Amino acid sequence: MNFFFVLNGKSVKQFMLIVFAAFFTAWFLYMESIVQIPAFSGKDGPKAVFKGEKDIALTFNIGWGDEKAEPILDTLQRENIKAATFFLSGSWAERHPDLVSRIVKEGFEIGMLGYAYKDYTDLEEAEIRKDLILAREAFKKLNVKNIKLTRPPTGHFDQKTLKIADRLGLTVVHWSINSNDWQNPGIELIRQNVSNAKKGDIVLLHASDSAKQTAEALPLVLADIRQKNLKLVSVSEMIMNGEAESKEIK
Repeated sequence: MNFFFVLNGKSVKQFMLIVFAAFFTAWFLYMESIVQIPAFSGKDGPKAVFKGEKDIALTFNIGWGDEKAEPILDTLQRENIKAATFFLSGSWAERHPDLVSRIVKEGFEIGMLGYAYKDYTDLEEAEIRKDLILAREAFKKLNVKNIKLTRPPTGHFDQKTLKIADRLGLTVVHWSINSNDWQNPGIELIRQNVSNAKKGDIVLLHASDSAKQTAEALPLVLADIRQKNLKLVSVSEMIMNGEAESKEIK
């Protein structure tokens, strides 16, 4: 007795979709298992970290302003937060030595946000180098030494930036979660923007005066992180001893 299986076009299409979905899911899980610290980079060049393997890192950019940094530090203190990374511009740090001292005293990590607020993709290599060196010297005068992390002031960078930072012994740090708090969209939306954060994420927040709602939104963000049982760490702690995967930056 012979048996025949007849498949119409619709059945074949459904079967192929199921096979494709299963293959994609398996590939995604495999890639997730081998990726530790993703990074932007050249094929064989220096890297810019934007995501870690575990835990979560809150980062705060401060490029200008006199009013919002202190309330954010007060909030972190009230919430008993012991780990965060502040990327400070050298020019801001020079004008606010007491706040820089407080950031260090309270155990937070400091990275450089350049010296002046300039888009590094618009600068020549010599200008990028000069800006980073000026920032480093500003922090040395404030007794903040051995800074190993930097973030381009506007967040934009290219191979020039990666190369110069690497020569100066600096790691460029980007982010995987953007709160968009500088747009002041409302504290609930800031919370929602960070609500998808998971282990390994580096979260971008601001403590410049443009971020008028960050201090108020921060307790909500922290509550969500605690609910997920995620440990807060500095960026340096996150990337320590980690491997990196790269994407080409031209």
